[in-house]
Amino acid sequence: AATTEINLHLPALLPDDYCPDVHERLVLYKRLAHCEDIDSLTLINEELIDRFGLLPDAAQALIETHRLRIESVPLGIHKIDAGPEAIILHFVPNPPIDSQQILMLIQRNRNCKLAGPDKLRINDQTPDLTQRVSRVRSVMNELVAPIKAVKTK
Repeated sequence: AATTEINLHLPALLPDDYCPDVHERLVLYKRLAHCEDIDSLTLINEELIDRFGLLPDAAQALIETHRLRIESVPLGIHKIDAGPEAIILHFVPNPPIDSQQILMLIQRNRNCKLAGPDKLRINDQTPDLTQRVSRVRSVMNELVAPIKAVKTK
């Protein structure tokens, strides 16, 4: 399966001074890359805190990158490019979400617009990691809102 590419325009890594052993870092990167669900990612996040202390910003960005990667797959998003001025979601051809949802999102939000047949652009100021991730997640939640509603019946 193809992996969603995530660019938060911030360093997303385990810094040398946080996890000094290069081999250990490589093992952790590989484990993170193989996380298929949020639960396994949460376990690694907790393990990092237990072993090395609270996550520095770059390590937090790394965890958030993997969380977004996992959350974007069911929406058919194959690339997220989230910078301080704009967020662009690139969809696979014929994504598994209702095109009406995308249109409703654009109608509700003046900052959102289609940028070609498979891209949604959100013009928004998100100067830091927390704001950027939360904005991406809120747009993704709006795209799946009715899907979740249907599943509960």
